[in-house]
Amino acid sequence: MTYDRLVCANCAAPVNEGRCRVCRAVRQQMEQEREQGPFAGLNPVMLIALMVLLVAALALLA
Repeated sequence: MTYDRLVCANCAAPVNEGRCRVCRAVRQQMEQEREQGPFAGLNPVMLIALMVLLVAALALLA
């Protein structure tokens, strides 16, 4: 999930604007979570393309 579509329950503004301390805390937490993990830099389309490529490679080997 991206924080550009989230609406803060505290101030009812988009989280990506960071109007209140709750927005800023959530935005910082989501940025930290995004930086973690081996596939953190890939978007969902790239992950699907990678999966299709792997399935095709396995089909050719079998």
